[in-house]
Amino acid sequence: MQLIRTISDLRTALKAERSRGKSIGFVPTMGYLHIGHLTLVKNSQQHCDVSVVSIFVNPTQFAPNEDLAQYPRDLPRDLKLLEEQGCDYVFAPDVNEMYPDGSGKTSTYVDAGELSSILMGALRPHHFRGVATVVSKLFNIVQPDKAFFGEKDYQQLAVIKRMVTDLNQPVDVVGVPTVREPDGLACSSRNSLLSAQDRAAAVILPQAMQLAQTLVDQGERSIAALHQAVVDKLQQESRGEIEAVDICDAETLAETAEQLTAAAVLLLTVRFGKTRLIDQHVLRF
Repeated sequence: MQLIRTISDLRTALKAERSRGKSIGFVPTMGYLHIGHLTLVKNSQQHCDVSVVSIFVNPTQFAPNEDLAQYPRDLPRDLKLLEEQGCDYVFAPDVNEMYPDGSGKTSTYVDAGELSSILMGALRPHHFRGVATVVSKLFNIVQPDKAFFGEKDYQQLAVIKRMVTDLNQPVDVVGVPTVREPDGLACSSRNSLLSAQDRAAAVILPQAMQLAQTLVDQGERSIAALHQAVVDKLQQESRGEIEAVDICDAETLAETAEQLTAAAVLLLTVRFGKTRLIDQHVLRF
């Protein structure tokens, strides 16, 4: 495994791989890796000859009042996990490499339009603009054949797919199913920020999603009834502060009609202490 810190060095290394006819798989991350990230790497290894993982905590997707400084970081640990996984290249630039003026900002942004402003985008204005911008920059640097993203960040995946389509970027964006802890909580770097009490309480998220699916399996099709059932379930856990419960079209993320007529995605945003957790489940019948 090779650790690379600069754009020029990575481009040189990958140009050599392409000259040998190798396909490139890419997994962009913000580090503090867990089994979910490693599953993305495994998918890359299964589908591509060479796998690249980026580790970069991107400042443009954090608002001034958000947890950029507190975001967990442990590069030595991450490198050990990736080496054990058999990753080929790790790109770990500093902020000045990605944003050369050193400000962590840029004068040019990628905006995915309405997809960036609804749902989580309404709670975190400009967040998806920052995500799309840094991913576009990374795609330009790595020039992967395939890029792998977890479905837990469902709206992010939709934004990246839209960006690739709209900008004619030659990248196949692959969504990988959410990896969960034994108790059902989705793997997330932010889980490490939870207190023991909040970690125990957070299992209410997968429980609420399972309740919704059970109701659908039993024939419930009313969006209002499903929404209320999920809210009622989440409110059973006093440590969680509900920020959003949304049921949307699984493809477009548009608001659904009054009744389920096709697959819809249930999106949850719940805060435990200072830590915001998100999760998703596609309701199928």
